Amino acid sequence: MNAQEIKFEEYNLPNGMHVILHQDNSAPVVTTGVMYHVGAKDEEVGRSGFAHFFEHLLFEGTKNIKRGDWFKMVSSNGGTNNANTTSDRTYYYETFPSNNLQLGLWMEADRLRQPIINQIGVDTQREVVKEEKRLRMDNQPYGNLLTALQTNLFEKHPYRWTTIGTMEDLNKAKLEEFQDFFKKYYSPNNATLVVAGDFKKDETKKWIEEYYGSIPKGPEVKRTTIKEDPITQAKEVTWNDPNIQLPAYLFSYRVPGSRDKESYALSMLSTYLSNGKSSVLYKKLVDQEKKALEVQAINLGLEDYGIFAFFAIPMGSTSKDVLQKDIDAEVAKLQTNLISDEDYQKLQNIVENQFVNSNSSIQDIAGSLATYNVLYGDTNLINKQIDIYRSVTKEDLRNAAKKYLNPNQRVIINYLPEKK
Repeated sequence: MNAQEIKFEEYNLPNGMHVILHQDNSAPVVTTGVMYHVGAKDEEVGRSGFAHFFEHLLFEGTKNIKRGDWFKMVSSNGGTNNANTTSDRTYYYETFPSNNLQLGLWMEADRLRQPIINQIGVDTQREVVKEEKRLRMDNQPYGNLLTALQTNLFEKHPYRWTTIGTMEDLNKAKLEEFQDFFKKYYSPNNATLVVAGDFKKDETKKWIEEYYGSIPKGPEVKRTTIKEDPITQAKEVTWNDPNIQLPAYLFSYRVPGSRDKESYALSMLSTYLSNGKSSVLYKKLVDQEKKALEVQAINLGLEDYGIFAFFAIPMGSTSKDVLQKDIDAEVAKLQTNLISDEDYQKLQNIVENQFVNSNSSIQDIAGSLATYNVLYGDTNLINKQIDIYRSVTKEDLRNAAKKYLNPNQRVIINYLPEKK
C-alpha cells in the first residue's frame, strides 16, 4: 500500500449515474468532474473528430446558462474549468473555492439535463475546432506524429483516426447528428460524477440527489469491440510534414490496452529505455555517440489496444538504418537478458515517483478517480496501481519485449520533410 491512501466513497444513483466522493478538507478548494464513457472510438466512419467537436458544443450554454456565459460564470465565482476528449472518454470539470461547490454541481447537471445544441453553436465551434487542429497539429513541426502512428497501426479499429479528426469530416458534421449523439451517449448511466476536495458529505449527497437524481436514464450504450489482425510482417510507410527540416523515424508496434498487466511491463520498458538523461537510449545515441538529436520510447495505453513506439531524429548524416540497428540492439538485449538489480530498483523508484506526482492536486485526484472507474473498471486502482507496477518482475519485462517488440510486428514510419 502507498503511504498516502486516497479514501473515497462510491455509489450509484437509481438512474445509473456513478458517483465518487473524495473528501479532503485540508484546503478550501473542490473539483467537480463528469466523465462520459464516449470518445473518438465511438464515432461513425466519416465523422472523425465528432466526440471532441461535441465537447466544444457543450460549452455553448443551456436553458439556464446563456450562450457565451459558461466561462464567465465560472471565473466570476473564483473558479477554473476545462474539458478534454480522448479516443475512449470525455471529461468536463470545474475547480472552485469550496463555498461554490453547489454551483459546480448545478452547472454540470444543467449541461447534462438541457444543453442547447443548435446551428449557431455548431457553426461557431466548427471554426474553433478547425483552428485548434491547424494550431496544434497541421502547422506544428512534427504535429502529426500521432496521426501517422494511428493511421498506419490500425486498419479496422476506430483508433485508426485521431481525436481531432479530419477537416473534411469536421465540415460534414450536421446539427441533427450532434443531437442524436447526445441522446445516445450523454446519459447518467454512461457517466461518472466525481467530487474531490473540501466539502460536507451529507450536504453534497443531498445536492447530487437534487440535481442529478431526476435526470432520466438513457438507452443502454451498445459497444462493438473491433479486433485487429496481428501484424506478422513488417510494413514501411512514408509520411510528409511541410513544417519540418529534419526527418524523424518511428518504429511502432500494436500492443495490449492499458488494463492488461503486460501494458504495465511495456510502460516500464519505455521508461527504462528513454526516460531521462541516464536512460539507455538517450545515453547511447544522444549523449555518447551523438547519432540522434532526440530519441524516445513511448507506450500509449488506450482502452482496447496500446501503441508502443520508438521515435528518433537523426543527428547530422546519421542514417535511418544506423538508428534502427542501434535501437534493435537494445531491444534484443532486453529480450535475452534480465536487467540488472540496480536498474530494476531505479526503474521502480521512477515509476513510484510518477505515480505519486500524478495525484499531487485535488484536480488530479478527481481526474484519476474518474479515469480508473470509467476506463479500468476499478476506482481503487488509485491506491492499488502502484502494487501492480511493483509486481512486474524482471522476467515480465523480458517476456513483454520478447512477445511484442519483434521486427516482423512493426510498422516503420519515415516521417519526412515535404519536398518543396
